[in-house]
Amino acid sequence: MKYNAVIFDLDGTLLDTIDDLADSMNAVLKRLSFPVHDTDSYRYFVGTGVKNLVRKALPEGFRTEDNIEKYASAMSKEYELRWDNKTRPYDGIIDMLDALGSMSIKMAVLSNKLHEFTLKVVEKFLPINYFEYVFGEREGIPKKPDPAGALEISNLMKIPPECFLYVGDSDTDMKTAISAGMYPIGVKWGFREPNELIRAGAKTIIENPQELLTFFRE
Repeated sequence: MKYNAVIFDLDGTLLDTIDDLADSMNAVLKRLSFPVHDTDSYRYFVGTGVKNLVRKALPEGFRTEDNIEKYASAMSKEYELRWDNKTRPYDGIIDMLDALGSMSIKMAVLSNKLHEFTLKVVEKFLPINYFEYVFGEREGIPKKPDPAGALEISNLMKIPPECFLYVGDSDTDMKTAISAGMYPIGVKWGFREPNELIRAGAKTIIENPQELLTFFRE
């Protein structure tokens, strides 16, 4: 199969954002006198949107829809204060993007992070000009693992889904790729364990960003 495009997840795939996300949600919990969580716990809270993050972080008895809505707003305000404190690209990511750019590979970012924050972090930490499209959670577009966002990118690029690699670090990403008819690649350096990605349908697990280049050199 000839691949000529790639969609990347953001958090846990291109950028290590977990500390800023954990610090932001823990700030909300502290203000409410609720128990906070260690950073490793947040690896399993993130990935399906801010409301699901809040739902998982709140004490079980407080997970009402009103509370989730209210504290999701509070979480976003806290994240606005610290989204770039500790966030960094993973080792090798910039070099990999440079190499793909030099090969004229079409690239996009698709995240369940709120769209405004997705744009902010990509603009600050990554060479945004390499990406044809950068999409986060947007009104009217279902979140991953629904394939709508991935298929939208496919349509906008006028490249069929089967010509895309889809690269991510969670079961949500692998399910998105499969539903969209794209080739699912899991990354070993992200927030989740490789076995989870394989169970969710990853066809390849890469240990470092440079391994992705082999798909476009064959």
